[in-house]
Amino acid sequence: MKCDLHIHTHYSYDGSSSPRKIVDSAVKKGIDCLAITDHGEVKGAREAIGYAKGKPILIIPGIEIKSKGGDIIGLNIKEKIPNDLSVKKTIQRIRELGGKVIIPHPFGWFRNFKLDFEEILDDIDAIEVLNAGLFGPGNQKALAFAKKFNLPRVCGSDAHYQSHVGKAYLEIPGKNLSMEEIFEQIKKGNVKIYGEKFNFLENVLERFQRGFAKILFLYVRRKKRKI
Repeated sequence: MKCDLHIHTHYSYDGSSSPRKIVDSAVKKGIDCLAITDHGEVKGAREAIGYAKGKPILIIPGIEIKSKGGDIIGLNIKEKIPNDLSVKKTIQRIRELGGKVIIPHPFGWFRNFKLDFEEILDDIDAIEVLNAGLFGPGNQKALAFAKKFNLPRVCGSDAHYQSHVGKAYLEIPGKNLSMEEIFEQIKKGNVKIYGEKFNFLENVLERFQRGFAKILFLYVRRKKRKI
């Protein structure tokens, strides 16, 4: 199975593609599993799950949370978790909801994780070692860190736009696996990481789309406040 475990829809403040377009793009590209991980929201995951019924793809519901120490992804999460909790409180909440804890882009420029990892190593289910949208040497640092502490590894496109879905993905042996079976293979390290960072034009398009989505988000929010 090909699994892209870091995807955003227009339910993220900086996402620009609907869950339907994200799912259709993944199916067209032969991606077998997507984790929808919108910023602070689970509506996109719910919508994607409903739309994907009967299609050859597994949708894992998730959320990307901005903790006080940095971004944390919870997978198998079906309700919102607030931002601005401590790292440990955020992880605790993910666990209470039966989720998996992923640390995305821990060494990315402007998105560097601010807590000593050694304090939470036992609480991490996996670390993202390839993020297609990351600038600089963050991916290499994450891979070296995962190797040093023998942490399970995942990757994802971090796509905020439909055409970028599947730019980075895990290949896991087996077909029609459940989320639990997928994570069992991740835990064992029985995965292969494929993909590459966005090229220059893809990065320009991604930044433009995200910037436009943020402006639209702020405009809609301001309009609602006036009402």
